[in-house]
Amino acid sequence: MDRISPSEGDDRGSIPREGTSETHNALHCDAQSEVPQRTPLNNMHKETRWLLEEKYHGTETPEFFADLKRLEAGEPLAYVIGWTDFLGCHIDLSAHPLIPRPETEFWVEQVIRSQQSVVNDQKTNILDLFSGSGCIGIALAKHLPNTTVDFGEKDPKFCEQIAKNITANNIAINQTRVIQTDVFSRITDSYDYIFANPPYIDPTKKATVEESVLRHEPHGALFAGSGGLTFITQLLAEARAHLHQGGILMIEFGANQKEDIARLARAHSWNIEFEKDQFGEWRIATLRPRP
Repeated sequence: MDRISPSEGDDRGSIPREGTSETHNALHCDAQSEVPQRTPLNNMHKETRWLLEEKYHGTETPEFFADLKRLEAGEPLAYVIGWTDFLGCHIDLSAHPLIPRPETEFWVEQVIRSQQSVVNDQKTNILDLFSGSGCIGIALAKHLPNTTVDFGEKDPKFCEQIAKNITANNIAINQTRVIQTDVFSRITDSYDYIFANPPYIDPTKKATVEESVLRHEPHGALFAGSGGLTFITQLLAEARAHLHQGGILMIEFGANQKEDIARLARAHSWNIEFEKDQFGEWRIATLRPRP
C-alpha cells in the first residue's frame, strides 16, 4: 500500500494524536461507496458519519449535504473535511496538496522515537524536501523542539499551505523557514538530516492508481519519469553537498523500487539501509555518504 490510494491509517498510539475520536486516523480513506442521503447516524456509511461528526458536529446542515455530493463524486474524505491529523498535528489541506499517507506517518514516527534523545542533546538542522502539506517537517518540529526545520517545495500554493500549517500547529517562527525550490535549486544551507518524500510512481502505471487519486490529487506529487526514479536519482546525485559531516538522507519510495535504488546508491557512493512500512512493504531508504 502506498500513495496509489489514500488508504486508511492505523492508530499506534505512541505519539499523541489530535483529538480522541476515530475520525482523525480515518481521514486518509478514499470516498467511493454510495453515500445514503439521510439515515440515522449510527447506520450511516462510516465516511458520512466521520464527515458529519468531524466537520459539522452532528448537525445535518445544507452544507453537509453538499459535501455528501462531493463524497459521492469520489472526492477523498480528507479534502472534503479540509484537514487531517498527522502524528498529533493539524494538517490543513485546503490547497489540495498530496494527502498524507499512513505509511509516511509510520516512518516519521519511527524517526521521532529514535531521535528524541539525540536531538534533545544538540541543536539539529532538518530539511523537509518535496514538502507538500508540510506534514513531515511539522511533526518533526513539534515533537523534536530542539530542531530547526526548512521546508523545500516547488509549488507556490503549497508553500502558502505549509506556512498556514506551521502557524496552525504553533511552531515557533524562528524554528522554521519555507523555501520555494525545485529540489535543491534554492537550497543554500547544509543539514544534519534531509527527509524527502518525492514523486515516485511510474507514469506508465497510472492504470494501477485509484481513480479518486488521479482525479483529485496533484499529479506533480505522484508521478516521476524514468520508472518513477527521476527525483530519487537527483537526490542521490545532489544531496551530499547539502549534508553536514555525518549527515543522513532518508527517502520514501515505492515498494518495487528497492533494487533500483540500491543500484543507484552504489553508483553515487552512498551506504544504504532499507526499512519496511507497517504493511510489510519496503518503503524507506536511509543513506549516509561513503567517506
